[in-house]
Amino acid sequence: MLKVDRSELLPIGEYENIREHFRRRIIAEKQHRRASVGPHISVTFENHDTVLLQIQEMLRTERITKEAAIQHELDTYNELVPGPAQLSMTLFVEIPEQAERDRMLVALAGLESSVFLEVDGVLVAAHSSERDGAEPGRTTAVHYFLVELPADQAASLAGREPPVALVVDHPAYRHRADLPPNVVAQLAGDLA
Repeated sequence: MLKVDRSELLPIGEYENIREHFRRRIIAEKQHRRASVGPHISVTFENHDTVLLQIQEMLRTERITKEAAIQHELDTYNELVPGPAQLSMTLFVEIPEQAERDRMLVALAGLESSVFLEVDGVLVAAHSSERDGAEPGRTTAVHYFLVELPADQAASLAGREPPVALVVDHPAYRHRADLPPNVVAQLAGDLA
């Protein structure tokens, strides 16, 4: 999958002209790239277009126009675009009530090493990159994971053959969820 190129980024004024249509298209696409595992965790599998939207929205929200700052956002978010035999996902701990969310984020300390993708019966660890804002003794509500698939699992998934599940195996949160066929189809397309 190709990284987002600088030439794809629109100036803020031009982006405003297409924003509503572009956001609507990517949000609709994300519905087929999202899955839940248990009652409080969901993931969105990232691709070129989802990352392009995130970059454009960041530039718009922060009013970023200086070339060095644009390049920084491009470099940062391009880490989410998966390479060959890789899948990238953003994980969200979703608990609306603030006090309960804070309690759960402490209980989920170490979540970064407890997330797996199960492809055709093989557990593959998801690796989280260290992000700013991490605090000792707790986790964050948003994580970015990269899954490096072994060749056999990547080929099997690209052929849309295997069952695929998302697994969280943490002492405070043990859940497994089979990915819906529409999500598996998107991941197969990413790997093809």
